[in-house]
Amino acid sequence: MERSLHVRSVADTLKDNDRRPEDAPMPEPSQIKQPLKVIVAGAGVAGLECAFALHELAGERVAVTLIAPGQEFVYRPLAIGEPFSSSWAERYPLGPLAEAAGAALVRDSVVSVDPARRVVRTSSGAEMAYDALMLGLGASLQPYSEHATNIDDAHMDDLLHGLVQDIEGGYTQRLAIVIPGPMPWPFPAYELALMASARAWDTQTDLDVTLLTPERAPLEVFGSAASTAVAELLAGRRIEVVTSAYCEIPRAGIVVVHPGGRTVTADRVVAFPQLVGREIGGLPSDGGGFIPVDAYARVRDVERVWAAGDGTDHPIKQGGVAAQLADTAAQGIAALAGVPIDVRVSEPIVEGVLMTGGTARYLRGGPGADGESVFAELTQNAAPPKIAARYLGPHLSGRVRAGIGSVS
Repeated sequence: MERSLHVRSVADTLKDNDRRPEDAPMPEPSQIKQPLKVIVAGAGVAGLECAFALHELAGERVAVTLIAPGQEFVYRPLAIGEPFSSSWAERYPLGPLAEAAGAALVRDSVVSVDPARRVVRTSSGAEMAYDALMLGLGASLQPYSEHATNIDDAHMDDLLHGLVQDIEGGYTQRLAIVIPGPMPWPFPAYELALMASARAWDTQTDLDVTLLTPERAPLEVFGSAASTAVAELLAGRRIEVVTSAYCEIPRAGIVVVHPGGRTVTADRVVAFPQLVGREIGGLPSDGGGFIPVDAYARVRDVERVWAAGDGTDHPIKQGGVAAQLADTAAQGIAALAGVPIDVRVSEPIVEGVLMTGGTARYLRGGPGADGESVFAELTQNAAPPKIAARYLGPHLSGRVRAGIGSVS
């Protein structure tokens, strides 16, 4: 059931993370006359979605500054198809995106936060004041094993082009794909397994694929019905899935599975990266460097600071979930700026378009054990984009998708 916080009590309902010293009580939204100074750190899906959401929800009540070190936003979910010449990552210059969101763009990166003074410090040594701060900094990728081909979605074609050629030539007949624990977003591993199998079929070569995952069931985050359908699809392609698997790769071509100690041999082992949080000075973090947030995307025990995306301790590291959490953060910031809005608990819907080397499949999972679970075939014209975010999405695809949540 959807829960909400009404703007009437925003000063009370944000009290866990928005308490000022007694000698400087927080003003009620109605008392705020100047635009709220908002810093959005990071220009990935979470950061850009928050900037566009604030532009839509709060307008001139906020003055947004977007801090990002790069010059472009890279639309990465389609990168897994690059070695198969079926899809490519798209790139968007940040300048026009920031302008469309009504945000000032600063090319820098946030390295620490002083919550008491409401100031961020950047890698260039600058200090910038804020009334509200949203962190969308993402996570770092850590290669899993020196004895495997380690996936980096910024260099997908370079890493896997040779593998595809070896499959086509019959030189690789046993492929192992490892999803590490703690688990990143597992979707691309399934896409790689399915597309590799399809390429072997198309070229009439033999290929046995083993997918090893910490999940209890294939793509279990989408619910039992979708997971069962995915398992059937994989079995039909002769792809073995080893679940509840925590792997080590002691040497090339060998994967040892724990618990149990089973050994999987392969001509090629492909490992997806581990995610490592980027600790920010002055803010809390968990054991892995991730920023702890509550269901309203507020950083725990810190005033007026929100966070969304892979850099948080949210268990699902997925672009669509990041966008939904960023929307919740934007609602909280807009309410602080005096916008009459309900701030709703983030209960993300998880969606995905699974590339298979043939007909794509659409998956959807609702929140909770009893949530919606959907698995359906899609024609090319009907397929939704790989990432959809309510406010950012139209600026990437050039069209508005109504009635559907976020897709990875």
